[in-house]
Amino acid sequence: MAQRARISLSGSDPKKVDAVCSQIKEITSRTGIEMAGPIPLPTKRLKVPVRKGPDGGGSSTIDHWEMRIHKRLIDIDADERALRQVMRIQVPDGVNIEIVLKS
Repeated sequence: MAQRARISLSGSDPKKVDAVCSQIKEITSRTGIEMAGPIPLPTKRLKVPVRKGPDGGGSSTIDHWEMRIHKRLIDIDADERALRQVMRIQVPDGVNIEIVLKS
């Protein structure tokens, strides 16, 4: 069985995450290796309730802040040439990329 690389992308801006996915798609089509994905994983929603008032007096009014984490999974064949090109991709700020080799 051939070795595969699992690329996991995560970030708060879905457009930036999808842009990196499209760059990886281009690399796989140019090099001719097989690719599965991008598989969208469920969006994680981080909520933080924050009190508006600076002190304890008055009514209790609360702001709700939310940050969403979008994730994508991509599986590609572990071709050395393709992985070198994937590692040279300019990843924008706010996007995390992780590459794991699986057998």
